[in-house]
Amino acid sequence: MSKNRLLAAVLFLSITLPYSVALADLNGAASGPEQGEAALQDAQEAEADRRLLEQFRAAQLSLTQAIEIAEGLHRGSRAAAAAFELSDSAAYRITTVKSGEAWENLIDANTGRVMGLERASSLDEFSLDERSNIVALRSVAQELSDAVRVAEKAASGKAFGGGLMTQEGKLHFFVVVLSDGDLKEVRLEPPKAGHKGSDLYRLR
Repeated sequence: MSKNRLLAAVLFLSITLPYSVALADLNGAASGPEQGEAALQDAQEAEADRRLLEQFRAAQLSLTQAIEIAEGLHRGSRAAAAAFELSDSAAYRITTVKSGEAWENLIDANTGRVMGLERASSLDEFSLDERSNIVALRSVAQELSDAVRVAEKAASGKAFGGGLMTQEGKLHFFVVVLSDGDLKEVRLEPPKAGHKGSDLYRLR
C-alpha cells in the first residue's frame, strides 16, 4: 500500500476532523493537457509529505504519550482516533470519547502542551459507522494506546496515527507505523471481553 493511501487511512477512517495535511500520490505520473501543472502540484504535495514525516521523526512525544495526555483532560474518556499533523507546529490530534460526548484536542508533539481550543461535540454529529465503532469500543477492555504499543513492536517503528474500524463485522484497531522510512498499517483485533493486556491482541 502506498504512503498516501496509508495516510488517507488515518485521515478518513478515523473520526477526527479534516486535516491540513496535503497527501501526494508518490507513485503516480501526471498525464493529459495539464501535465505541467499536475506535476508541479504533485511536487508540492510530495514536499509537504516529506516535511511532515521529517517533523514526525523529530517529534519528542510519542503517540502513546499524546493519547494519555488527551485522555487525562476528561476523566474516564478513551481515545478513539489519533494522528500526527503539521499545521502551525508539529502536533497530535486526538479524539477522545465518553458516553455520548467527544472531545478533540491538539497536543504539542514536543512539549506535550494542549494547543489551541478544545472542540467538544456530541456523538450524534458523527456518522453511523463512527458511532457504531465507538459503541463497540465500550465492549473491549483494551485501549487505542495498547494497540499502538503492540503495533510499534510488530512493525519495529514509531506510530504515526490510529483509530477504530470494523472488519468482518468485528471492531479492530488500526495503527499506521513509520518503519525504515515506510508507512505500514497494522490491524489488531481486540480479545473478547474479560481479557486485559496488550499481548492478547491478534494481528490481522
